[in-house]
Amino acid sequence: MQTMRESGMVPPPLRVLHLEDNHDYSALVGSKLTAEGINADVICVDRRSTFEAALGQGEYDLIIADYSLPDFNGVQAMKIAQQKVPGTPILLVSGTIGEEAAIESLKAGASDYVLKQWPERLVPAVRRALRESEERRNRLRAENALERREKLFRALSENALDIVTVISQDATVLYVSPSSLRVIGYQPEELSGQSAFAFIHPEDHAVVQQDLEHCIATPEVTTTSKFRARHKDGSWRHVETICRSLLADPEIGGVVVNLRDMTERHRLEEQLRHSQKMEAIGQLAGGVAHDFNNILTVIQGHASLLRVSGPLPGNQGISVDQIHQAAERAAALTRQLLTFSRRQVMQPKPLDLNTVLSNMTRMLGRILGEDIALQFNYAPAETWVLADEGMMEQVLMNLAVNARDAMPAGGRLIIGVSSREIRAEDIARHPDGRPGQFVSFAVCDTGSGIPPDVLPRIFEPFFTTKPVGKGTGLGLATVYGIVKQHDGWIEVESEAGKGTTFNVLLPAVKGDGKAATESAVEQTLPRGTETILVVEDEAPVRELVCSVLRALGYRVMDADNGARAWEAWQRHKDEIELVLTDIIMPGGMTGRDLVERIRAERPDLKAIYTSGYSSDIVGKDFVLHEGVNYLQKPFLPQVVARAVRKCLDGK
Repeated sequence: MQTMRESGMVPPPLRVLHLEDNHDYSALVGSKLTAEGINADVICVDRRSTFEAALGQGEYDLIIADYSLPDFNGVQAMKIAQQKVPGTPILLVSGTIGEEAAIESLKAGASDYVLKQWPERLVPAVRRALRESEERRNRLRAENALERREKLFRALSENALDIVTVISQDATVLYVSPSSLRVIGYQPEELSGQSAFAFIHPEDHAVVQQDLEHCIATPEVTTTSKFRARHKDGSWRHVETICRSLLADPEIGGVVVNLRDMTERHRLEEQLRHSQKMEAIGQLAGGVAHDFNNILTVIQGHASLLRVSGPLPGNQGISVDQIHQAAERAAALTRQLLTFSRRQVMQPKPLDLNTVLSNMTRMLGRILGEDIALQFNYAPAETWVLADEGMMEQVLMNLAVNARDAMPAGGRLIIGVSSREIRAEDIARHPDGRPGQFVSFAVCDTGSGIPPDVLPRIFEPFFTTKPVGKGTGLGLATVYGIVKQHDGWIEVESEAGKGTTFNVLLPAVKGDGKAATESAVEQTLPRGTETILVVEDEAPVRELVCSVLRALGYRVMDADNGARAWEAWQRHKDEIELVLTDIIMPGGMTGRDLVERIRAERPDLKAIYTSGYSSDIVGKDFVLHEGVNYLQKPFLPQVVARAVRKCLDGK
């Protein structure tokens, strides 16, 4: 009579290699595994030599290694095992491993680590390591199978392509390979005897007829043709054919056509063209916004100086106010252009989302149209977050436009802001969540909803369910990226025919009780007597900044590029206490290069950088790094005055 193991009903025991100098603990490991129903043969070794010898004596399902050993450590053991038995999961165990060492061991390839004082974590960690190892093996097998299929596909494509068919001179199908079922859904017998033109898009008939005539007239060469072929399910597939006329061959007596389905390639090419178009538009928008910001700096600066110079007679004061307001609206427009082109430097500051929502009510009303009822639910208290205002506006705008497109026949859109406490038990419903205080703003529509099979993909770039030309597939991807950049997450609830709710959660911060923006009219500007070097290639901007600083008592030197600024520094290095420089300038030396060169001589030099953009040119780690002072153009004279004084007085 066969035993259960002989009959194959019981799997063989796991082979576990345990590197441990405490044999009592190794015995404990074996008993723990047995108690949890894991049938394992635990082989214990206690030093490097026996460990290396054991690795050469067969395969192991799992290696458990003590982090600290007399003659070496668990990380070294792991590296040895990775060389000799790659793919074997390794679990590190220690009584003293710190968080930093644990993280480094995981980065080095450990499946997990377990503290000896927490024995209850051992078996779950073992199960997880074994499960992940099996998943890796399955994935490797799948990748190997995929590689084999790709090699086979290449071999077939070099000889027969996807469909091989033979047609007569009048395009009657004489033969078609069995792959026709896979490519266009028809059995070969359904196509034989039919006219090939019956399956070609009517708009492509003329081109295909011309290509066929050319193929027949030039039998010594192959002819390539591209057109749309009808699938049996009614859809149109983009295909490419390579034809050769063998009508003169009595054994063939037809035109041999190799047909390949190019639908996916066509889709990718369309995406690439769209991406290139968006990039070109983004570069144009960013360039226009950058140049326009220089102009706006001059307009806003002089208008602001006129406003603070005293009462103006007649309608002059009204005109100056109108100029100033128009410049502010233009500045907001350039900020949106820079955000669109992804050249907007992220400038987080405390924002009350109630205020952000309130400021966008009029714009949202115009975008949504009269057939959509718009409702705002403000939080009863201030809702402060640390965020970039322009990016928050873009998130709200994209979600509102997405909701509008889901309600072509009209409906209702509810936008609400609220405070929310996330508890530990709440985060199980969302993998990106974490406990704490958050501010939530929700965008809820009564539209068509999102199908369950589509919902997991809505944040993928270029994924869209809208018709061609009606959607880019970038709106929700941009929203996702901005929210993640602000350490938040998005929850989505949707039901077909009943609408969708996007709920954005951002970490809450304590507000200071005042508005985020300050009045353009400043009572008293801070003054000083220090020497400042102003570097700006735009003459009107440079003259404005120099004029403002001189009026406040500062001694000002100026230069229009980095090279001249360096010359000025060489002559007056003992006098200059602050450099205020544009980042991007002609002549090969940027503002950043200039300051770094000067700081090689004087590390404690104070510096303020200005720019109309850009995070991709400047570098995220540069602008947002602690201690780097930055002014986004356009800026007001009051802002320059406060920034200069703050920088000079700072540590």
